[in-house]
Amino acid sequence: MTEPSRLRVALVDDEALARSVLREYLTSIPQVEIVAECSNGFEAVKAVTELKPDLLLLDVQMPKLDGFEVLELVGREVAVVFVTAYDEFALRAFEVHAVDYLVKPFSAERLAAAIGRARERLGRGERMPSPDLVQAARPAHGYAVRVLVRDGSKVHVIPVHKIDYVQAQDDYVSFSSEGREYLKDQRLSEVEASLDPAKFVRIHRSYLLNLERLTRVELDARENRVAVLNDGRRLPVSRAGYARLNALL
Repeated sequence: MTEPSRLRVALVDDEALARSVLREYLTSIPQVEIVAECSNGFEAVKAVTELKPDLLLLDVQMPKLDGFEVLELVGREVAVVFVTAYDEFALRAFEVHAVDYLVKPFSAERLAAAIGRARERLGRGERMPSPDLVQAARPAHGYAVRVLVRDGSKVHVIPVHKIDYVQAQDDYVSFSSEGREYLKDQRLSEVEASLDPAKFVRIHRSYLLNLERLTRVELDARENRVAVLNDGRRLPVSRAGYARLNALL
């Protein structure tokens, strides 16, 4: 029988006791190497970037970033088994193609079964879905209050009210906030769906505008409508975008 290849695992849980239980259970599973222990989501993103684990054993409810936010940021790079005290997130976990979902307390045998499933998936060359699937699987529990943008091992947290506008750039979007631009691998339509339509309006196929930043709409030299922002920046406004603005203003 072929011996399983070594599985490099990172433990992500804000409770030290929970991490120690995982560590103890994993010692009895052959060919598993713990490469990182993380107490919050920021540490998890850093560990994935720098250490390239095969699998995250990931808690859901954590301070700073929850498990699904971590998954949004690193989802294409690592397989995930959720490990949590709450069963209400199970459907959402499988919608984003988590390998397994363990509810605390669980046995060493149950964890071993999850590790086996992870080996099978990784053996088939499968990891996680693209970020658009992760985004689309979010439950309808209100509009986003912050945007997460990964920059290498760092994570920028942008409060929604500080976004000036969002611009589509090929397969990415650029969030303009407080004089800086933050590039994210996402579609503008997904960003639009996550933001409050009473506050953010699609003024052009390539632009989503925070209405609080709008000073006026005027015509340029070629009779094209442009949105003038309160800092003087000018963005194009399409006919459909102008109609949307009129409906709200």
